[in-house]
Amino acid sequence: TTISMRRPILLSFFGILSILTHAQNQKINRKTVVQRHTVVLTKADTLASLSVGNGTFCFTADITGLQTFPDEYAKGIPLGTQSEWGWHSLPNTEGYKIEEALKDYETHGRKVPYAVQLSTPERNKLAINYLRQNPHRLQLGNLGFDLRKKDGSPVKLEDIKNIRQTLNMWTGELKSHFTIENETVDVSTFCHQDKDVISVKVKSKLLKKGQIKIRLRFPYPTDAFLDEGNNWENENKHVSKIIEPIVILGSNKPKYPVNETLIEHQLDTMHYFVNLKWDKNEPKILEKRAHYFEITPLSDDKAGSISSTIFELNAVFSSNLPSPIINFKENQKNNTEKYKAFWQSGGAIDFSKTRDPRAFEIERRVVLSQYLTKIQCTGSMPPQETGLTYNSWYGKPHLEMHWWHAVHFAQWGRVGLMEKSLEWYKKVQNEALNIAKRQGFEGIRWQKMTDPDGREAPSSVGAFLIWQQPHFIYFAEQSYLARCDIKVLEKYKDLVFKTADFMASYAYFDPEKKRYILGKALIPAQERFQPEETFNPTYELNYWYWALSTAQKWRERLGLQPNPTYVEVLQKLSPLPVQNGVYLATESATDSYTNKKYLTDHPSVLGTFGMLSKTPLLDKTIMRATFEKVWNVWHWDDTWGWDFPMTAMTATRLGLPDKAVEALLMPIRTNTYLPNGHNYQDPRLRLYLPGNGGVLSAVALMCTENSFPKTWTVRWEGLKPLPYY
Repeated sequence: TTISMRRPILLSFFGILSILTHAQNQKINRKTVVQRHTVVLTKADTLASLSVGNGTFCFTADITGLQTFPDEYAKGIPLGTQSEWGWHSLPNTEGYKIEEALKDYETHGRKVPYAVQLSTPERNKLAINYLRQNPHRLQLGNLGFDLRKKDGSPVKLEDIKNIRQTLNMWTGELKSHFTIENETVDVSTFCHQDKDVISVKVKSKLLKKGQIKIRLRFPYPTDAFLDEGNNWENENKHVSKIIEPIVILGSNKPKYPVNETLIEHQLDTMHYFVNLKWDKNEPKILEKRAHYFEITPLSDDKAGSISSTIFELNAVFSSNLPSPIINFKENQKNNTEKYKAFWQSGGAIDFSKTRDPRAFEIERRVVLSQYLTKIQCTGSMPPQETGLTYNSWYGKPHLEMHWWHAVHFAQWGRVGLMEKSLEWYKKVQNEALNIAKRQGFEGIRWQKMTDPDGREAPSSVGAFLIWQQPHFIYFAEQSYLARCDIKVLEKYKDLVFKTADFMASYAYFDPEKKRYILGKALIPAQERFQPEETFNPTYELNYWYWALSTAQKWRERLGLQPNPTYVEVLQKLSPLPVQNGVYLATESATDSYTNKKYLTDHPSVLGTFGMLSKTPLLDKTIMRATFEKVWNVWHWDDTWGWDFPMTAMTATRLGLPDKAVEALLMPIRTNTYLPNGHNYQDPRLRLYLPGNGGVLSAVALMCTENSFPKTWTVRWEGLKPLPYY
């Protein structure tokens, strides 16, 4: 499809059909689009680390193509190696339980327990800290070079010269070129797309001079909000050992091939393996010190040959004893095939015919965001907000953010990538059922901050959020609309209905107002309100209406009668709160636009008609006035990365394409996109994937709703609309 808005044209139905057919015949050259945004670095930039990964495993490298300078990069985009399966818990020697985090809140005449953060008594405080911090995602290992100068001194980051590093997203190859004392080093790095295998090929004369070695180090988890993968302390708290050395000193009978070795790393009850394999020669491996293993390539031609200037190493990370691993060429072939298939599937957008220079930057963000979300967010469970690079909130996923991580996959015609994480909800539904039951509600109440097993982490904000609750219905509806198959209805119906059961049960009928309200004991998506005082947030009310209506559609599609409780709530749900012609953030906050603290954080009132389509509750005229009000008074310097695409989506729904572009590119720190495509927030969160997912959702919506500035020509194909009311 081509959108050209240079001048209005009146066309007959057949004229429109002819143009669309012509546009479809002119397929976008996807390789050209992707490769014009190949990342090229010519200097060391600790915020420009580049990653290779497969969606469940990710390896982030510095300018050398491996993780050579972890300490120098720790406060930038750190050099992480993370997976879905790599989690660790400190022993719960005190027997802490979630019950120690519970506090009753008075809600409509009854006490409802919420898992919050308590400062007293000390036992409860310690319990809550333990439950938030454990389990935490592991940094699995640091695979880097040991580089030496001619005099034997270690090479420092500033000694790396003549840098040219490229990330070819079409092939998945990270190529790194640099010199050390005028000697060239070329490195190629791949991550297998089906296995947790890193393959590296090194070319340099420094190999046979003994100035390049490869080392594997195991850090200890920090048990902190962030884990940057460079904690070399606590050596006595974990164990690393070679299971089978490649050459058993003093013996001519190695049990395993001489070009392979297996290393085990154990932390309490968690243990995993790294299997190392090389292509040729007989390198030696030794444990230089605790948790530090060094591989020294040796030439198979002692006189020195061209083969001694090339070394290939493959490393497979596994929670079980790994099977035989592949070599570099096989990994390269796998990436070439899988990435080509990825980019040729689903949707594509081409901004090259738009002269406005802003279009190129939007296209850059779109391409890089597709790559980053593919390698970090396509696993079998919701990802953490910083993906598989470094830990935020101890590596735990936040379910309210799953919308921003997942919805765009369906919009981009890759619904299967979104569906992979939906199976996790089935796995953890009993935990969600227990939360609802504990609080006296029907159905299942989805967690906010959680872990691989769905356990709730205490939080004085997260415990009161409800906007994650309808997400599963949204995902399921996207899946159905993409496939239009009764099998989708059968697959997800139980969770859709249990999700809706909680929503209907949570809504409280106020006999005086004669309507259902949401709250109190609620914090909206805009996390600026006290739970004891807050009720009827605008965005959540509209989302409640949309989700319950969609659950009823599912019953109709399955030949079931409407659920009478859903009908009752839908008929009597509170209207969206309005004051002075604009929507309030919440009905309880009549000072939404005069109190400065309510003009920061997420302007989620805009999500009412951006993330969501129009419902009978919503008036577009009031929404237009609300958009203008928020645009003019909001403190945009105190917002988050996904707020800008959300604003663009609302502008798109309202037919304001110029505002949509302005929102996407608003010059605010938290709307910064680094050379590697990551959405920078602040020194604490140097990357933030909900921003990347938001860009993809917003731009796809702009395409499917034909909403770009008049002078722009945008070509697109394969994109899907968001679910409608």
